[in-house]
Amino acid sequence: MFDATGLPPEAFRRWDETPDAWFYATPRFVTHIDAGAISAVTQLYREYFPPGGDILDVCASWVSHLPEEVIYRTVTGVGMNAAELAANPRLTRWFVHDLNAAPCLPLEDNTVDAAGLCVSVDYLIDPVTVLRDIGRVMRPGGPLVITFSNRCFPTKAIAIWLALDDEQRCQLVAAFFRAAGVWRDITIIDRSPGGGDPLYAVVGRRL
Repeated sequence: MFDATGLPPEAFRRWDETPDAWFYATPRFVTHIDAGAISAVTQLYREYFPPGGDILDVCASWVSHLPEEVIYRTVTGVGMNAAELAANPRLTRWFVHDLNAAPCLPLEDNTVDAAGLCVSVDYLIDPVTVLRDIGRVMRPGGPLVITFSNRCFPTKAIAIWLALDDEQRCQLVAAFFRAAGVWRDITIIDRSPGGGDPLYAVVGRRL
């Protein structure tokens, strides 16, 4: 079992330490996992996100993978590229915000019913602080669904992520939840559809 509080600073370094704003300056209107993995993400959101709720999409882009048949009261996106966020039809509001430069969200306390962090946890250089701050804006009992595959931009992924296999990455993300200190019922889920990109999730609920 990982202890995320004991990891050295080198674990969170990256090959490319230039400002992330430079890397994300050009819009990328592509998906970063295949259709089967996307469908698995959508199904997890269908299971965990309450219809009519206030939803947060962390590290958002031009698509949020939310189930089309479900209506939410609000969907807030926090991401790195304004053009991508503006093109996302599910967002009711959005903010350009670099969580590696400032790991606190530009949101008020207790305003979110559920949150998703899709294929981006491997790029966070202070994931424990980010998860703790997601807990700050989450209402009690609300789920945070973190999903990831085995694909990434390797120059921007943290060193420890690149050094681990898929099972170990699941354990690492669970350790981030535990270290944040505000999550319960932390669960590792394998929703890999087979024959394409694998899809893993770690889910926790706000204390």
